[in-house]
Amino acid sequence: MRVITAKNSGFCVGVKHAVDTALSLDSENTYVLGEIVHNPQVVEEIKNNGIKCVETLEELPDNCTVLFRSHGVPESYYDECEKRGIKIVDCTCSYVKRTQRIIKEQYELGRQIVIIGKPNHPEVCGLVGWCANSACVLNENDPIPDWLSQKDLSVVCQTTFSVEKFEKIIKNIKKVCEKTVAVFKTICYTTIERQREVEELSKVCDAVIVLGGLNSSNTNKLYEIAKANCANVFRLSSVGQFDFNELKKFKSIGIVSGASTPNAQTREVLLKMAENTEVKATNTMEDVVAKIDSESKFKKGQTVTATISQATEDGLQILLPYSKKEVALSKDELDCEVYNASDYVGKIGETIELLVVELKPSLKLSQKMIKVLEQEESLGEELKGGKEFSVVCTGFNKGGLVGRFGTYSVFVPAKEIRPGFVKDLSKYEGKTLRLRAIDVKKNEKRKEIIASQRVILQEEYDAKAEAKAEKEEAFFASIAVGDVVEGKVERVTDFGAFVSVNGFDCLAHISDLSWTSVEKVTDVLEIGNTYSFKVLRVDSTKKKVSIGYKQLQPQPWDLVEEKYHVDDVIHGKVVRIVPFGAFIEVEKGIDGLVHVSQISHERIETPATCLNVGDEVDAKIIAINAEARKMNLSIKALLPEGEKKRPQKVEEGEEGHAPKRTRAPKKTEDDEVSSWNEGSIAGTSIADLLANAKK
Repeated sequence: MRVITAKNSGFCVGVKHAVDTALSLDSENTYVLGEIVHNPQVVEEIKNNGIKCVETLEELPDNCTVLFRSHGVPESYYDECEKRGIKIVDCTCSYVKRTQRIIKEQYELGRQIVIIGKPNHPEVCGLVGWCANSACVLNENDPIPDWLSQKDLSVVCQTTFSVEKFEKIIKNIKKVCEKTVAVFKTICYTTIERQREVEELSKVCDAVIVLGGLNSSNTNKLYEIAKANCANVFRLSSVGQFDFNELKKFKSIGIVSGASTPNAQTREVLLKMAENTEVKATNTMEDVVAKIDSESKFKKGQTVTATISQATEDGLQILLPYSKKEVALSKDELDCEVYNASDYVGKIGETIELLVVELKPSLKLSQKMIKVLEQEESLGEELKGGKEFSVVCTGFNKGGLVGRFGTYSVFVPAKEIRPGFVKDLSKYEGKTLRLRAIDVKKNEKRKEIIASQRVILQEEYDAKAEAKAEKEEAFFASIAVGDVVEGKVERVTDFGAFVSVNGFDCLAHISDLSWTSVEKVTDVLEIGNTYSFKVLRVDSTKKKVSIGYKQLQPQPWDLVEEKYHVDDVIHGKVVRIVPFGAFIEVEKGIDGLVHVSQISHERIETPATCLNVGDEVDAKIIAINAEARKMNLSIKALLPEGEKKRPQKVEEGEEGHAPKRTRAPKKTEDDEVSSWNEGSIAGTSIADLLANAKK
């Protein structure tokens, strides 16, 4: 019988550090929060060393020492321990800490956190606490919640989760979610290698023993992988529970143990096998890999799955299957627009698909060529049928632009670059062209595509124009003079505002914004705000619509009877002087007339004798006719009746001197009639006014 032991068996670095730390601590007043590992024997050993195990922070006494295991804890635990004077010995695995940092950073950016893993696993419970317990946890076969489809997602994974299951869940998420999905592959590199190794081991052995605690997540995943490739897989948590005589019928047996299984247990299994079976030779997985490596040969054009081991400024270092040496992968052969080593540091341990491009003088691999060949495989009839493809312009000549599409040279004639004449071809160099093949030539000596970008751009322009026309037609069919519409102010000019109504620009002229004069459009409307407007004119031929804002607002005179009453005293400004009186601005949009006879108890021949434009005066309302837009005022009504002195106008340039009296030219009777009729006071007849004028 040949026994093969997996290279990556037993404690991982994080678990070994936690167990070694626990065994080295002073046991007095010291606790472990939760089982330090999912292994009964190790847990029992820790207890025998005097360190107590508790499940919750509440069980810890103040001022004690607590060890946080490799699975990690919620962020709030650190603050709670500090408040209670509890000393922390933090043994959180470095891979788990990285995941915690990612969750916190992405949560603070406002993104929805999704954790792929087992909801009740200690690591997952801890990770949820780094985003205020708002994460969505998804396990294998869990349906993707509908509410995630409208969120920007950041997805992380339990470090010991199955790589295959993780990738399957990610595909399902991307099918459902409409917004961005940022995926962080946080599975531990050791876990990936361990899973890859057990997969290869289970393919070459007649039977496989998977050793580890029954509640160990990573050990259970190893068992699932082995079971998929080997019919005889035995799951052991301890040596005593298994009859090793069952192994005698197998020629080769592989042994793999989980990350929470101490090496002593693996040795115990090997000793027990030696007692019960005839073991001819014992090999490590490393020996098997070396043998397979020596026997394997790569072929040109072969696709291989490699593991990223380093990221440098020149490219990546990768490990090929069954190879112990790293191979360089040039940054020029990676499928990325711009190579940045820092982008790949977080991908160390992840796998990558590569194509064997050359074997001599040295092995040359490429990720970029896989995509190229995939495109070329479907090139033929699809390109001839008009399928769009992209090419980076590498140069130009007198006739047009040139580039490469895989193994094909590409030529774009100058007239096919875009609609219209292109004068400077150099500006396209280095830019990506969207192309459609006009002709595809392929023979032993030459592979060339003659292509056009113009046809794509022209089709898009025509489609936009057609869509715009349909939209306009629908708009004009749905709008009519008198309609009240909602519109958003997009931009303003000196003559008005352009308002978007159902996506169509309508003009609200400045004269239709307010019942009173407006100096600037922004005095009434604010850019970006939405208002109600009334449709004033529709011209479907010229594609113009005029709308008004003031038409939906009350006019100043509409409110006069509510705001003002006869005998009210107002304070206003003289805005206009006419021979028969003076007009006083009561408020913006409302003027009242002080007839010449209502300025003073003393007879004056012209209002200009006493008043100037701009003077502020008090006056009493003596009549209101809102329907006729008239208000009659009296200044003399506020003067004592015995006062005979009338207001006197100060001549310009004679400040400080007695005002000069001026006398208006004597009017004829016809002039008097015309003036009094134009400024007649409500309630006073024309006959009365004429009689007064003759006196």
